[in-house]
Amino acid sequence: MKFRSLIFSMAIALGFVACSDETTVFNEAEKLAELEVNQETLTNSIDFEKAGVLGVFEEDKSTGKFSKEEDGQAGDYPLTLVAQVKAPTYNGNANLAATHIAVDGDYAYVSYNTQFDTYGGAIDIVRISDPHNPEVTARLNYTNADINSVTVSNGYVYAAGSVDAELSATATDNSFVAKISTSNGSFNLNDITYGFQQGKAGTDVLSFNNKIYATSGKEGTLTVYSAANMTIESQFEANDLLSIATHDNKIAVLDGDFGVTVYNSNLEKISTIAINTDLGIGTKKNMDFTSTKILVPEANKGVGVYNFASGERIKYIPISAHPDADANGDNVTNAISKNENVVMIANGAAGLSLAEEKDGELSIFGVIDIDGSVNYVTTKDDYVFAATGTEGLQIIKLNRPTTSLESKCTGLEWYRGSSNLTVNKGEIAQYTGYTRFNSVTTSGELLLCGSWSTRYNTIVEEAALLEMRGSYYMATNSSRSSLTIKKDATFRVEGNLYVYGNVILEEGATLEFLGEDSVVNVFGTVTKAPTAKVIGTYRDVRNKF
Repeated sequence: MKFRSLIFSMAIALGFVACSDETTVFNEAEKLAELEVNQETLTNSIDFEKAGVLGVFEEDKSTGKFSKEEDGQAGDYPLTLVAQVKAPTYNGNANLAATHIAVDGDYAYVSYNTQFDTYGGAIDIVRISDPHNPEVTARLNYTNADINSVTVSNGYVYAAGSVDAELSATATDNSFVAKISTSNGSFNLNDITYGFQQGKAGTDVLSFNNKIYATSGKEGTLTVYSAANMTIESQFEANDLLSIATHDNKIAVLDGDFGVTVYNSNLEKISTIAINTDLGIGTKKNMDFTSTKILVPEANKGVGVYNFASGERIKYIPISAHPDADANGDNVTNAISKNENVVMIANGAAGLSLAEEKDGELSIFGVIDIDGSVNYVTTKDDYVFAATGTEGLQIIKLNRPTTSLESKCTGLEWYRGSSNLTVNKGEIAQYTGYTRFNSVTTSGELLLCGSWSTRYNTIVEEAALLEMRGSYYMATNSSRSSLTIKKDATFRVEGNLYVYGNVILEEGATLEFLGEDSVVNVFGTVTKAPTAKVIGTYRDVRNKF
């Protein structure tokens, strides 16, 4: 991911510098930013075209490459793409790219910059309280500034970016931090404060202990602001700061020339982790942590895993490339985000990788089949939010079974078999799982308890039974396969049924929902014979029944 004029030079340590006239705070928001007032533009930013079941490329042990098996074994991680938020266009600028995401409560905050030689950016607020229907509630457009990173704290968005100071009436330096008031998914332009600090580009921003920490690259600084009024409390000079993160009440700062420096809450240096990787010209990297390890994105080397206390390197996790990735593209690790035992890795043009932590060991599971160059990734609860350049924000659901569902599935056999599940007439099959299929067909009786996805068709043959407890996802909105319930057959659902395709109910067919909380979400058409029945209590997200 490129950042404006961020050239890297040698910097071994941070040195304190006095505040000067070059670092100033302004309250002239209208000079830099403008709200998007066209509601249709915001509404049309949500894109369901590619929504649906996601493929996962797993490693072929014989070749070391990642591929998607059409007729092999069923796999774990039945992931789905909920929706995309398209990158904004403003005043004819169609080159904006998603750079960073902060998730806070019911909202995701997405930053954008311009990939090429001009300055331009934006910040979106996306309501995610209804996982079926995300909504862009507000957008702040910048005509003369890139927005490279965002964080949220106490009703404010803090945005780090770069501005063309020569064209700005307010900017005293190219690097800035904006403090922007937000409420209920809206920006308040009457309450914006800008702070400018040394450096060609603001690279990252962190809220910690009632202070705002901002990093800037190329002859830049680590600048500490008071969160109350954005006055500068201290500055530390550096040439190559890429990101800042906090863990276990400590602060870690990544220097592109040296490595990681760990500080206590008083910014007293505790330790260093030397990294000799070339992190690249004009890049931004974002670290994350396990309980005892720090995960550092190291460009073309992949993820560097280090002991957070001692600084000892444990291993590298090399880049796992999407099969369609250009070998000459920007295939570098940019960011890492941990969510329980799952670690998501943003590998630029090489795609988005999923790793697993088992028994303290971290290893790659596969590459998720999404488009775009993945600049940043973060996760919260059962969702993954990926900033994918000009492809915008992509919202992915992990679809992990709940604890209550696991108790319902006790005693059932975990499914381990073909990706094309077939139950023959007269057979009774019962499985638990967290599984990806290519197709499911039953002529007998089939119970699936857990979380399941099928890339293609689901067929309940004549007089057969398919019962599902949990969640079931099938097809993609751009390539609509069908759920077909044939004559006198029954599909019984207790939980969530997502069909990113079509539903066909033949004569005497029954689609039955159990309980009080079942959800059905059909993107395609519903064809229902006169004698077919849809019964029970359910929420019909798109009013197809």
